[in-house]
Amino acid sequence: MMMKNSNIKTLSTSPMPHHHHFERSRSRSRLRPWRRSRIGTAAVAVAALLLSTTAWFSLVFSGTTTDCWRRFKNWEAVPHSSLHWAWNNQSFVSSPPPPPTQSRNRSLSETEKQDEEEDLSLKHIVFGIAGSSQLWTRRKDFVKLWWRPAEMRGHVWLEEEAEEAAADNGSLLLLPPVMVSEDISRFRYTNPTGHPSGLRISRIITECFRLGLPNARWYVLGDDDTIFNVDNLVALLHKYDPSQMVYIGSPSESHSANTYFSHSMAFGGGGIAISHPLAEALSSILDDCLDRYPKLYGSDDRLHACISELGVPLTREPGFHQWDIRGSAHGILSSHPVAPFVSIHHVEAVDPIYPGLSSLDSLKLFTKAMRLDPASFLQRSICYDRPRRLTFSVSLGYVVQVFPNIVVPRELERSEVTYTAWNKIRQRNEFDFDTRDPYTSLCKKPTLFFLKHVSKQGNATLGLYARATPRDDFKRRVLCFPRSPPLHGLKYIQVMGNSLTKNWHLMNPLVSVLYLYDVVNSPGVTADITHMDTGAVAEVLGLDPREVNVDNFASCHKICKNEFSTSTIQTLLMQPSK
Repeated sequence: MMMKNSNIKTLSTSPMPHHHHFERSRSRSRLRPWRRSRIGTAAVAVAALLLSTTAWFSLVFSGTTTDCWRRFKNWEAVPHSSLHWAWNNQSFVSSPPPPPTQSRNRSLSETEKQDEEEDLSLKHIVFGIAGSSQLWTRRKDFVKLWWRPAEMRGHVWLEEEAEEAAADNGSLLLLPPVMVSEDISRFRYTNPTGHPSGLRISRIITECFRLGLPNARWYVLGDDDTIFNVDNLVALLHKYDPSQMVYIGSPSESHSANTYFSHSMAFGGGGIAISHPLAEALSSILDDCLDRYPKLYGSDDRLHACISELGVPLTREPGFHQWDIRGSAHGILSSHPVAPFVSIHHVEAVDPIYPGLSSLDSLKLFTKAMRLDPASFLQRSICYDRPRRLTFSVSLGYVVQVFPNIVVPRELERSEVTYTAWNKIRQRNEFDFDTRDPYTSLCKKPTLFFLKHVSKQGNATLGLYARATPRDDFKRRVLCFPRSPPLHGLKYIQVMGNSLTKNWHLMNPLVSVLYLYDVVNSPGVTADITHMDTGAVAEVLGLDPREVNVDNFASCHKICKNEFSTSTIQTLLMQPSK
């Protein structure tokens, strides 16, 4: 049995070598055509690649294609504001353009180039002013102080139409048109302490954008009690690229307000500047975004929340002033930062800027000085009279402070706390900027000369500043004896301010001549005065201009030179006659 089984095994295994040889032969026969087909496919692919590459190079380097590509790149580089058809209410598809010709293409290219190279001006800015129908009758006087109907575009947005007296119809031509905001009842508002009007105001940016005004590069938001320095606003926005998403403004002066809302949020009362691309992006997401933030308080935080979702940070500019303060704003106005003054807010919540005038009359004088020399307005110069140990601090267009001792610039740069925060807290740590406590000693307090009259003479401004008599003047003379108040008996100071250039903070003097004088009764005294504005002096003193001449004043002499800044200030003191 074993032998048989062995034979059977041998018989069953003996054909195997022949079988493997047959299978290998058959496999090789099958692989040959497959390899040939694979090589053929690769050859076809290489040939197709060479052919397509040759065709592509011929198209790229042909003259016609190069011209088309150049025009496309020029179009791509043009800011959105120059594409007029993009803001037309009619679809550009419904009006097909005429066949392109060489002359027409050249004309379009030149127009686009001119639009791109044109400097920013007021016509490129659209203002959106938030107002209330109950307050508009009174606050329109504030807007009228800075609005220029022939040069500016924008609207006042109210919740409903305001009733205007017939007598005011003529003055309406001096104001921006009034628009009624869209209904906001579809949005949720759950903040227990705020007001739903914040929803309406936060949507002003989209309502401004959807008006489709042409050549709009910037949208500037503010309130009806905001005062704008529009010349400085244009100069400031000129630094930025309007084809990018840009969000410009400033936080509040109040630390508590910034902590509650955000330190990286622009407060709308001080003004918010939004570039056209950012406004366009907001118009497509804002309504949906507002539904995600029903618990927020007002309009600025809602707008900031939606801008944050777009990933755009705040660009801070210290010239925007929310002015979340109450009381006397003297400490802020007399220590403005080295930056262009752009805006103030809450003008009804602070004391009149100039003593002896109403709030509105003060703002009229304030904006007059601002218009005459926008760049230098509120900028400061510091001067020292070492023999007399006096310090002069000039805030152009507002006040001249004369300190009875030498005060270093580092101290003068800090704002004296003459005000309270919006929450009525007065401590220095409530404010998010450099402050200093007021002088408690009467003998260290400065003598103040406030602006009374300002005029333009060539490229310079002439301001007449009148001495303010404090209520404790008699007490001061008694307690500080034998040292009398600085420049006792002096009533007026005249300041000549030079116009500033682009790099004024680096090289140019701000105040060129400072005249201090008092009217005297002794005739026949000569004075070396070449720039004195006798008309302004006569107007303030209530005299005939012929009575105000050099014979009424004492001689001048140089008292100090500014050695603490890059500019030299010539200061002249005029003393009473003996």
